[in-house]
Amino acid sequence: MTPDLRREIHQQKPFGSIEQEAQLSVVRTGSMLVDAFEQLLRPYGITSAQFNVLRILRGAEPEGLCRNELRERLLTRMPDVTRLLDRMVEAGLVERTREGEDRRRVRTRMTPKARRLVDKLDNIVAGEHQRRFGHVSKNRLRELIETLTEVRQKL
Repeated sequence: MTPDLRREIHQQKPFGSIEQEAQLSVVRTGSMLVDAFEQLLRPYGITSAQFNVLRILRGAEPEGLCRNELRERLLTRMPDVTRLLDRMVEAGLVERTREGEDRRRVRTRMTPKARRLVDKLDNIVAGEHQRRFGHVSKNRLRELIETLTEVRQKL
C-alpha cells in the first residue's frame, strides 16, 4: 500500500515512519472525503458545515441549541460559529430566539425550509456513504472505526 499514497502525493522518498504514513493517509483520505461531500451538497446551496449544523439541530428538535452547545457537537472545529449561523439565518435555514430571563441565552432552531432540505438529503447522503464505503466489509469498517477512536482518545 505504501507506493499508492506516495504516488498520489508525488513523494519520491519513503515515509519517515509508519506513523507518519498513517497520519498522512488519514489526512489525505479525510480531505478527499470532505471535497466529495462538498461537491455533493453544492447543488443544494449548502456547505458541509451547514449540513452538519442542520443534522445536529434536527436531533435537538424541538428545543434547539445555544451556540456553545452547537459548537461542541460539530464534527470539525469552527472558529466562528456565530458567523456561520448568521449566514444560515440570512439563507432562511435557522432562526435564533432569546429565551427566558437571561437575554444573553440565544437558542438556534432549524426552520421548516431547512427541515425539508435535510430530510431530502437523507437518502442522498446515505447513498454517498454507500458509494465511499460500501465496498469495504463491515468487519474492516468496524476495525477502522475502532482504530480511529483509539487515536482520537490519545489526542
